[in-house]
Amino acid sequence: MKTILITGGAGFIGSHLVDKLVAAGHTVRILDNLDPQVHGQAQKMPAYLNENAEFLKGDVLSKEALKKALQGVEIVYHLAAAVGVGQSMYEIYHYTRANSLGGAQLLDVIINERFPIEKIIVASSMSIYGEGKYLCQDCGVFYPRLRPLSQLEANQWEMKCPHCHHDASPLPTDEQKPLQPNSIYAITKRDHEEMFLTTGESYQIPAVAMRFFNVYGPRQALSNPYTGVCAIFASRILNNQSPVIFEDGHQTRDFIHVSDITAALITAMEKSTADYKAFNVGTGQGISIRDIALQLIERLGKGNELSPQIVGKFRAGDIRHCFADITHLKSNLGFEPATTFEAGMNDLIAWAAEQKPVDNFDEAITELKKRGLTY
Repeated sequence: MKTILITGGAGFIGSHLVDKLVAAGHTVRILDNLDPQVHGQAQKMPAYLNENAEFLKGDVLSKEALKKALQGVEIVYHLAAAVGVGQSMYEIYHYTRANSLGGAQLLDVIINERFPIEKIIVASSMSIYGEGKYLCQDCGVFYPRLRPLSQLEANQWEMKCPHCHHDASPLPTDEQKPLQPNSIYAITKRDHEEMFLTTGESYQIPAVAMRFFNVYGPRQALSNPYTGVCAIFASRILNNQSPVIFEDGHQTRDFIHVSDITAALITAMEKSTADYKAFNVGTGQGISIRDIALQLIERLGKGNELSPQIVGKFRAGDIRHCFADITHLKSNLGFEPATTFEAGMNDLIAWAAEQKPVDNFDEAITELKKRGLTY
């Protein structure tokens, strides 16, 4: 049994990880600043938080908070981060400080205070890829940057081959794809990977980076308009508002249930074959944003009242397709997701139906429009 620190352990993914580790008999400590955007202005400890874990309110930017939190710890999960692609493009300093400097402060304290950490697992993100991997039937595999503005203004949504300009087909994105982050948030997640893996190799502290795809499930912050698309859509629907979809709704993402994310995180801790590597953590299947909206509307009992609002507009930095190739995860860790999309969606719906979220979507979109980030 290990003594484990989870930064951001009061959040969506962190709290589920806490539950699984406590149930397995580990001693778990949480360090979390209870960010008001996630936990509300009262910054109260969430009711779902496991009472058998030790909770410390504090920020990863605080050296003193980290020194206290790291006492006696053997394993560190670094999940603490400011989350939100769009928001990161106008709160640049905040995201860089909270994420890049927060991760740097944690590593600095571990190294310079000589804490004997056995392993560090850091949360990365599929956003570091930018666009996914594509195949042109005539020209082969390519790794594109963002679609040109002229193409999007013409409502031509699918990715085109840069050589013959024909529509290309998306392929599962593997870890060898060049990293092309196109938001401040994504850049800070790349920072996390590179800082933690490099520091780990230099000091012989096994480090692992887990590239989460689109995580969904109970405890997502439904009132946070910068969280995952499932939570944003659910919040709209529960407030009798249609989910808003950019482009044509046929863009695809890889949706993975939080229980599979936490299981992968624990496997990464337990297996030395994970050490000093980065892994995609997804399902390997792409699902369209439109299909997600339709499923949520139907399962939340609003099928006769609401339908997706497909606006045909686009946002700066949006990608078309990205879903995971999980071959590396399977071959190195012997791990693959166990939760079907249907079962996972049932779990999310059962929880969401009992919530009373505030719909802040319009406010968030107004902010993006004001700053010229929607078209």
